[in-house]
Amino acid sequence: MQSPLPVFALLCNAFLWGLSWWPFRQMQAAGLHPLWATALMYTLVCALMLLARPDSLRALLAQPGLWLLALNSGVNNMAFNWAVTVGDVVRVVLLFYLMPAWLVLLAWRLLGERPTPAALARLALAFGGVALVLLPAGASPGSLLANLSLADGLALIGGLTFAMTNVLLRRLHAVPGPARMLAMFAGCMLLGWVGAGAGAALGVVPAFPAFDPRWAAVAVALALLLMLGNWALQYGAARLPTAITGVVMLSEVLFASLSSVLLGAAELHARTLAGGALIVLAALWASLENR
Repeated sequence: MQSPLPVFALLCNAFLWGLSWWPFRQMQAAGLHPLWATALMYTLVCALMLLARPDSLRALLAQPGLWLLALNSGVNNMAFNWAVTVGDVVRVVLLFYLMPAWLVLLAWRLLGERPTPAALARLALAFGGVALVLLPAGASPGSLLANLSLADGLALIGGLTFAMTNVLLRRLHAVPGPARMLAMFAGCMLLGWVGAGAGAALGVVPAFPAFDPRWAAVAVALALLLMLGNWALQYGAARLPTAITGVVMLSEVLFASLSSVLLGAAELHARTLAGGALIVLAALWASLENR
C-alpha cells in the first residue's frame, strides 16, 4: 500500500500558499509593504540555506541558466505576494492558475513542443474563463484591458512567470536540486529588494518602515513556514506521478477561496465562479493528461 505522506506533504504546501495572503495583509496593516516583506523573508531563507548547503552558491554562480530562473522566480513571487495583499484573493488565485495555459505557449516557443489539439482546447477553455472573471456582465471583449486592476495585472504576470519558471526547471533538470532551489530563493530576495526600492523611489511603495515586532514576527514565521512548504513540495512531487501532483496542487485554489471568503477578503459572483470553473477545469485536464 502506498504511503499517504507524499499527498499529505503536497496538501500542506498548497494549504500554506493558499493562506499566505492573510499574513501578507497583516504585515501591510502593521506598516510593511509586501515587497519589503518578500525581500526580508527570502533574505532569511537564503541565509539559512547557505548555512545548510554552502556548496550550492558555487553551483549557482557557475550556471548562467540559473540566473534566468532566479529572475522569473523573483518576479513570480513578488507579483503574487503583492496581488494577494491588495486584490480580491479569489480573482488573483484564479488568474495566477492560468499557469498551465501559459505553459503550452512557452513550451511551444522555447522547447519546440508543438501543442496538441487537446492543448489548444485547454488554452481556449482557460482564456475563456479569464474573460468571464475579468469582464463585467454586458461589457464588450474590447474593454478587457480597461477592466484590469493592479492586482489582476500582477496575478497575470505572476502566472506567466510561474509558467516560465516551470519551463526553465525542465531545461535545467540536470543541475543539482539545491542550486536550483537557491537560485529561486535568491531571485525572490533580490527582486524583492530591487522592486521595493524602485517602487519607493517612484512613490508607488511606501518607504521601509521603522522596526515593529508585529510585522517582524509575522515575517520570520511566514519565511519558516514557506521553507517548510517548499520542502513538502519537493518531497511530495518526487514521489508521486505528475498527474497526481498537479491535481493535488489545485487544492490551493480551494484553500485560498474558502479562507478569503470566510475572512471577507473576496466576493464570489456567478461570473467569477463560472470563469474559475473553466480555469480550474483546464488545469485539471492538463494534469490528468500527464498520465
